[in-house]
Amino acid sequence: MNETMDTSALKQLFTEARTHNGWLDKKVSQEQIEQLYQLTCLGPTSANCSPARFVFITSEEGKQRLAPTLSSGNLEKTMTAPVTVIVAYDRKFYDALPTLFPHGDAKSWFTSSEELALETAMRNSSMQAAYMILAARAMGLDTGPLSGFNAKAVDEEFFAGTSWSVNLIINIGYGDAAKLYGRLPRLPLEEACLYV
Repeated sequence: MNETMDTSALKQLFTEARTHNGWLDKKVSQEQIEQLYQLTCLGPTSANCSPARFVFITSEEGKQRLAPTLSSGNLEKTMTAPVTVIVAYDRKFYDALPTLFPHGDAKSWFTSSEELALETAMRNSSMQAAYMILAARAMGLDTGPLSGFNAKAVDEEFFAGTSWSVNLIINIGYGDAAKLYGRLPRLPLEEACLYV
């Protein structure tokens, strides 16, 4: 269980993985989507709160509903992606805590503070989005996460009357390497990390 992954696995997950902006005309199956969720939901969240909710858009109708909410730079790559996932968070995620965290009364931790509940939902659903990206890469899929959209419009279109709110969007499929941009630089360790 605690063995280091081999170089090819690290390449697939990190060193050679890229954010994709164009897609091959190759479907992602329902079985792949289900496996993707099953892997994603195993990632840890605080008190197992699991606040992320996922809307898998695979139909033309769904894409057309999403289109007006997207920034112009994200429109084409989202319309052509085999799957687009709206990663949302449930502001009332704590209602599931009696089942998800039966060790104690975790629900009361969040019902007493709306600010804490929102912060927890946002932080943990962001982690779950990252798990989904890594799970997709592990399955041989490519991803293109984005945040260029009108959040209010997404919420009104997809989540009106619910306690769900959009966090981010991830396009998933088989990336077209011809449409990749050059890899952008990352901060060096000396600028991004401290030892104390």
